[in-house]
Amino acid sequence: MINTSGTKTTRGVALRLERVRRVFDNKFVVIEGMDLRIDAGEFLAVLGPSGCGKSTLLRMIARLAAPDDGRIIAEPEQFQTAFVFQDAHLLPWRTVLNNAALPLELMGIGREDRNAKARTALAQVGLAEAEDRYPAQLSGGMRMRVSLARALVTDPRLLLMDEPFAALDEITRFNLEVQLRELWQRRGMTVIFVTHSISEAAFLANRAVVLARRKGRIKLDRRLDLPPERTNDLRSDPRLGYEMKLLMGAMEEE
Repeated sequence: MINTSGTKTTRGVALRLERVRRVFDNKFVVIEGMDLRIDAGEFLAVLGPSGCGKSTLLRMIARLAAPDDGRIIAEPEQFQTAFVFQDAHLLPWRTVLNNAALPLELMGIGREDRNAKARTALAQVGLAEAEDRYPAQLSGGMRMRVSLARALVTDPRLLLMDEPFAALDEITRFNLEVQLRELWQRRGMTVIFVTHSISEAAFLANRAVVLARRKGRIKLDRRLDLPPERTNDLRSDPRLGYEMKLLMGAMEEE
């Protein structure tokens, strides 16, 4: 059974932001009075120009920073979160398997159990045959897939991604987008994906939010009218072009 978010099962976290405010140096307002609801199991893309507060928003949701005012409410209150950054941040002296297993090692899980979970995660991102390699032996796309496996190994209910594919070539990025979408559908986690790319946001997400340059104001909150199953064939579909046009219009508005 597929729910309204397009996933077969929902294990994600529901989030509610109420009048959230974030100020830097007691004077520079990055986000002012943001209200936002995110459903459990939703794939939300967050777009906007540089400096509009996208990454700040992600850090507050991850509980790496606290709002200066307002509140962020999660249901359930306790859950596993994983964060994927633009740089894969792999440890060069560790193999692919040991990099993927690192979060479980830090959690005190035994070698046999953590390696089994890491192998499962690597298989899900198509790297089952690369577990004995080192980061220097991998392409950029492969390193990012290791980073994704490392995030998935803890079975997170909330996955936060900050422009993870921005530095990759187009074909590699296209294939990783398809793979990420499939992983999300299988796992039913909540995904919040920050990007500058309008095409990436439209292809990946079920819902897109465009932020204004100043004070993180929400200019557009759009549920994308696209099929749940996304393949590279969709990239030439007029429906995707229409959604991209709407997002572009919001990005260009002052």
